[in-house]
Amino acid sequence: MAATKTRTSYVCNACGARQPKWAGQCPDCGAWNSLTEAAEIRRRPSDRGGGYAGVVIDSKVEVLAEVSPEERTRILSGIGELDRVLGGGLVTGSVVLLGGDPGIGKSTLLLQACAALASDQSVLYVSGEESPQQIGLRAHRLGLSGGGIRLLAETCVEQILAQAVRERPRVMVVDSIQTLFTDALQSAPGSVSQVREAAAQLVRFAKQQETVVFLVGHVTKDGSLAGPRVLEHMVDTVLYFEGEHGGPFRIVRSIKNRFGAVNELGVFSMGDQGLREVKNPSAIFLSRHDTPVSGSLVMVTREGTRPLLVEVQALVDESPLANPRRVALGLDQNRLSMLLAVLHRHGGVGMFNQDVFVNVVGGVRIAETAADLPVIMAVLSSYRDRPLPLDLAVFGEVGLSGEVRPVPNGPDRLREAVKHGIRRAVVPKGNVPKEGVEGLEITAVRTLAEALDAVS
Repeated sequence: MAATKTRTSYVCNACGARQPKWAGQCPDCGAWNSLTEAAEIRRRPSDRGGGYAGVVIDSKVEVLAEVSPEERTRILSGIGELDRVLGGGLVTGSVVLLGGDPGIGKSTLLLQACAALASDQSVLYVSGEESPQQIGLRAHRLGLSGGGIRLLAETCVEQILAQAVRERPRVMVVDSIQTLFTDALQSAPGSVSQVREAAAQLVRFAKQQETVVFLVGHVTKDGSLAGPRVLEHMVDTVLYFEGEHGGPFRIVRSIKNRFGAVNELGVFSMGDQGLREVKNPSAIFLSRHDTPVSGSLVMVTREGTRPLLVEVQALVDESPLANPRRVALGLDQNRLSMLLAVLHRHGGVGMFNQDVFVNVVGGVRIAETAADLPVIMAVLSSYRDRPLPLDLAVFGEVGLSGEVRPVPNGPDRLREAVKHGIRRAVVPKGNVPKEGVEGLEITAVRTLAEALDAVS
């Protein structure tokens, strides 16, 4: 590499902004004590390895209509739920960032995928945290042969890329990006500058060699990916591994995907033999009670392209506190407070002296507004101690003026509900199909008062 010039600057760990001098608070995002020292490299133009998309030679302006679309080849990983989250398989030349809590199963999932791919693809597994012996013990415990998987224990990016150029793998796993360093920088591995530069070199390699690269990323205590935010912008796909510690189920969620739908969901079950696919996740998230239980209700949510039935549970109890508690697990707590206010204003039921607890069974996190109406009904069921029917499903968005708004893909949700034994549904008027749904009694509502009357 030709001579380069370096100078010291300070990078914010929260937003990635670069500052010329240190300060206690980041001027861009306002975070305190987030600026860390980083060496800024200034290369001459001849030293640059191209952009993130690879080397660009004789770049020129083109007309969009004249650019022929190129269909990327997809490689099936052998794990159906992982292929679903990725949009139908691995895209050659793509970079996938997989993040999650320690011990959640990131390395296990990728090792199983490598073992399935190794039968007809060349695979290179790069480990910066574990020795080959430790990886071999895991493969033995999972019952994987690993005959076609090439192992490399290395943390220097330049050495990794040199080996990868010789091996020419179709799929390469780097576990993890926070352990890598580049000789071009003097900062410690895991720092903002090291993570950014190491990821940039790996992205260039993936685009130039048409190699699928998996990057394992650490997460911070608040659950976001560690390192600069630019890391998520550089890669093609960002996946989050979620799950309750001690629970058997794991969820892989797509946050960003340039080659498929975002917010797609893959469900796995963790066991002695590693991760197993859950083909019918609605069945595991629905706990069938023998008799109706107050505060329990089935809602139909949608994750990516998949309708999903989950159980919403609510518990309302008299509060001994001056400020009653509002606790939401799997839902936005601020939205719960808003829905309680709507229930009081347009439903005539106040929870001023009541503690309200709401939980989505199975550890699923619901971000869409279709959970509004089920949450209100479950809360009211617990408050009045009136169980709702076991074969009832509800979904719909509730506005501040008490109207019930339709949500996307209503007919698909209704058809999924019928498959799991649901016989009655309370849904927004705009989500009722003209031809109806065979085997389902649908009650269409326009306002919150109509919805409450339908189940009273």
